[in-house]
Amino acid sequence: MTVAFLTVDDVTQVFPLDDGGRYVALKDIDLSISEGEFVSLIGHSGCGKSTLLNLMAGLTQASSGGILMDGRQVTDPGPERMVVFQNYSLLPWQTVRQNIALAVNNVMRSSTAAEQSERIEQSIQLVGLGHAADKYPGELSGGMKQRVAIARALAIRPRLLLLDEPFGALDALTRGNLQQQLMQICQQAGVTTVMVTHDVDEALLLSDRVVCLTNGPEAGIGQILQVPLPRPRQRLEVMNHPDYYHLRSELIGFLQQQRRLKQRKQRVTPLVPAGKPDLETVRLGYLPGLDIAPLAVAMERGFLSEHGIELRPVAFDRWQSLEDELLKGELDVAITSATTPLALTLGLDGQPAWPAITPMTVTRSGNALCLARRFSDLGIHNLSSLAERLKGREWPLRLA
Repeated sequence: MTVAFLTVDDVTQVFPLDDGGRYVALKDIDLSISEGEFVSLIGHSGCGKSTLLNLMAGLTQASSGGILMDGRQVTDPGPERMVVFQNYSLLPWQTVRQNIALAVNNVMRSSTAAEQSERIEQSIQLVGLGHAADKYPGELSGGMKQRVAIARALAIRPRLLLLDEPFGALDALTRGNLQQQLMQICQQAGVTTVMVTHDVDEALLLSDRVVCLTNGPEAGIGQILQVPLPRPRQRLEVMNHPDYYHLRSELIGFLQQQRRLKQRKQRVTPLVPAGKPDLETVRLGYLPGLDIAPLAVAMERGFLSEHGIELRPVAFDRWQSLEDELLKGELDVAITSATTPLALTLGLDGQPAWPAITPMTVTRSGNALCLARRFSDLGIHNLSSLAERLKGREWPLRLA
C-alpha cells in the first residue's frame, strides 16, 4: 500500500477560552494528500481552514491526532514546508532580491555563495520579476509583492507549499493573472500545494481536489470534491468544459447549505444577550444589496436601546428565503423594497397571500421595514399600533 505524502490523522484542535471554557475548532479531521497534488480548503469564516493549514505547517500542534509528512510526524516548522500568507510579510527596507536571499541564505548555509545566488536568480525569473529585482516593496504593486512572497517560499525548494488566501487582497484582474501563474509555477516546480480560499472559481481552476469544511465550532470535512479537469489548464477552457458548472454548483450548494445551518443556529441563540437583561432582541433580515445604513446609525447612537430593543441583523442571499423566514416567524422584521409587502399581501407570483405590514419607510430609495405575519395576528397594522405595543412593552417578538 502506498503511503500518502501528507496525512492528517484524526486531528482535533481545541483552544482554551478566557472564561475557562474550551473552543473546539476542528474535530476528527482525516485527510490524505498525494505528492504533487493541489488541494484547496474551502468553507465559511470560522470553519478552521487556517487552523488546519497552521497544523500542516507545524506552527501549532494538534490537541489530539497528528500530521504526518512522508510518514514522519510534523512537530515544528521546517524548510520543507513553506507558508505564503495574504499580507506578503516582506521587509520594506530590503529589495526583491534581498528579501528572497534572506530565506535562501538561512536555509542553504552549506552551499557556496555562487549556488545561493543562482537559486535566488532562478526564483526571481520563475515568477517573472527579473525587471524588478532591485526594487523595494514600496515600489511594487500588490500582485508583484505576492509574487515575491511566492518566489521566496519556492526558492528553498519546499516539498509542501501552503497558501493562506494568497490573492484575497488583490483586485480581480491581478488575482486572475496570478492564479494562472501559480498553476504554471506549481506544475513546473512539482510542489505539493494546499491552499485556503473562499473563492469557488479559484478552487476549481487550480485544484485537483477541493476539501469542503463544515461550520465551526467542531468543524469537520463535509465533502471532498474531485476536479477531473485536464491539465494544463487555461481559464476559458476550464469554464467551457462540460463538467465545470456541475462542479461549481456542487460547491456552491454545499456552501449555501452550511450558511443556512449557520443562520438557523444563530436564530436559536438565547434572545436576551448577557449583560443586557432589559433589551429585547429583534431579528432583522436583509439582503446585502439593500441599504441598512439608517438602522446601523440608530444602533450605533443608541436610539433603539432607548426603547429596549437590541437589533440582530441576519443576511440572506435570496428574497424567497427571507420571505419564508418572515412567514414562519423565524424573523421579526425584514428590510425590503417598498413594493414587497404589497406583493406578499396580494399573493403575487403564485405565492399564498398573507398580510405583510409595513410600518415605516426607512430610506429615500424606498426600502421599508416589513413585519412578520404574527404582528398582524396580534392587531398591529400600522406604525401607531406598533408604537403602542412598544410603549407598553407588550412584546410580540419572542419565538413560541
